[in-house]
Amino acid sequence: MHLFRQLLSDLRGATAIEYGLIAAIMSVALISGYGAFTGALMGTFNAIETEIVEAGK
Repeated sequence: MHLFRQLLSDLRGATAIEYGLIAAIMSVALISGYGAFTGALMGTFNAIETEIVEAGK
């Protein structure tokens, strides 16, 4: 029982866990943002390509 209480009161690993959670949340945000950015960038390049092809006709 003493060991269990000691583990509950030990806060040394709390900071590492918090940093891990922050890193995980940032990773999810970056991956989600990358998908949206890639789609918008491809749309822009496709519009430019269409304009160039139409100008060459």
